[in-house]
This record gives sequence, structure tokens and C-alpha cells, in this order.
Amino acid sequence: MNSSYTMQVMSAADRDLMVEWAAAEGWNPGAQDAACFVRVDPQGFWGGWVDGEMIASISVVNYDPGFAFLGFYIVAQGWRGRGFGLQLWQRALEHAGDRVVGLDGVVDQQDNYRASGFELAYRNIRYGGVPEILPGKTVAGLELREVTVPDAQLEALDRGVFPAARHDFWQGWVQAAGHSTVQAVLDGDLVGFGTIRPCREGYKVGPLVAGSSQVAEAVLARLLKGIEPGAEVFLDVPEPNGAAVGVAQSLGLAPVFETARMYRGPASDIDVDKVFGVTTFELG
Repeated sequence: MNSSYTMQVMSAADRDLMVEWAAAEGWNPGAQDAACFVRVDPQGFWGGWVDGEMIASISVVNYDPGFAFLGFYIVAQGWRGRGFGLQLWQRALEHAGDRVVGLDGVVDQQDNYRASGFELAYRNIRYGGVPEILPGKTVAGLELREVTVPDAQLEALDRGVFPAARHDFWQGWVQAAGHSTVQAVLDGDLVGFGTIRPCREGYKVGPLVAGSSQVAEAVLARLLKGIEPGAEVFLDVPEPNGAAVGVAQSLGLAPVFETARMYRGPASDIDVDKVFGVTTFELG
């Protein structure tokens, strides 16, 4: 190990470089992702430096006293296989303490994650392509509303599909430039919501949460109205949710990437059957 190797919390410029690395890896980050992510835990983004050059990145974002999520684990080309990434991994995980930690692991790293105590919960599949037009299934009485400020109902429904409350995240996510969030209301109750955001390539929809495929398709149809014709759309779908897989396929999207949702510690009890689109692979 190089004696000049140092590890510390990233600056804003460092986080921008981290996002550039993620783009180079083909992860297709959103245009406003870095600004949204740091709202959750500014101390959760770590870099490793050799002689003043950042050569590795990782995020371990603490949502609450019980849960954290790991992402952006990247070592720059030319520095891999020399132990720098592992040392940064170990240091950043100290930030999580004894919290349960989740991650979405790329295929070639999953064995390494298991060696660090992470266990497979399920696979996520990224579907992508130019979507076919969805008419939106008719749901009697369903209202679709633009969201400018997340309310208590939205955060309560979100809490059922995510291992922690994420109020700070939602405040930034809804208001970020280019993001559009729609919620579905039936008889006064919130039954679904979704966000679409511009990315380096096309758009991602996430999160997409709904009580049924009909509601998910209605929200999707509304979100897709706002994009230019011919643009690519990406939807990250939990494989165990067969209805969500069916919705992605109904758009004419095809699998382009996969991850393993893994946890260090007890797997979180979330309602995967309501998750039609994961928020992000980097932050959960």
C-alpha cells in the first residue's frame, strides 16, 4: 500500500468527479443526482487520494440510526487490484457503524460483497430502450397530480417500500431541476407515485411505486408525456415483482444491466410487490 494514500470526505468537486466516473462505467447517472444525494448525508461520500490525486470513491449514506446504503464504489482505471479500493471500503463502512447496510452490487463484485458479510436479497434488472406509448390503464376515480412538495402520505407510502424514512432526500428529489413527480390518488388515498429525471443518456423512472400494475402504468403514461419522441427510458425493476417486469416489457423495454440487492445485517422487510421502479442503484 502506498504510504501517501489518504482517505477523507469528498468536496463538491470530488463528488462531481465521482459522478463522471460512474458515467464512464456505464451507470448513466442523473443530471442532478450528486446534489440530491448529498442532502441525505454529506459525510457519507468518501474518496481515496494518492499524492493529491483522487483514485477511488465510495458512498455509505446513513439514512437513520438503523439503515445505510452503499454506492459509487469505484477505483479509477490504472489503480485497480492494488488494495486501495478495499481500504476505502473498510473505512467508509466504519461510518455506518452497526447499521444494516444495503447495496446494489454489479455482477463482477458480488463475491467480494459476500466476503464482507453481504447476503443476496433479490436481483434488480434494468430495462431500457425507446418506450412504446402507454395509453395508461383506466382506473375508475384515479387522479394523477403533479407533486411540488412531498406530503405525509407520499412519505408514508415510500416508507413501506424503503428501509428508512427519507424526508431530506424527498425534499431535494422532487424539487431538482428537470425532475417530474406524479402521484396517484384514489378516493382520497395515495396509491402510487413516480419520478422521471434526465440522465446522461435518456431518462430514468424511479422511484415508481404503486399498489397495482394498472396504477403503475397510469403514472408511467403521465410521466412519459413530458419527454421528447425517440428518447430512451430506463426502469430498474426488482425481479421478484413479476407485475413490474410485465410493465417494463409492455413498454417494449429490454434488459440491459443487472444488480444484486444485498444487505449486511437482517434484510429489510419492504413490500417489493409495490416497487415498480427502484429510485437509484447508488442510493437505494
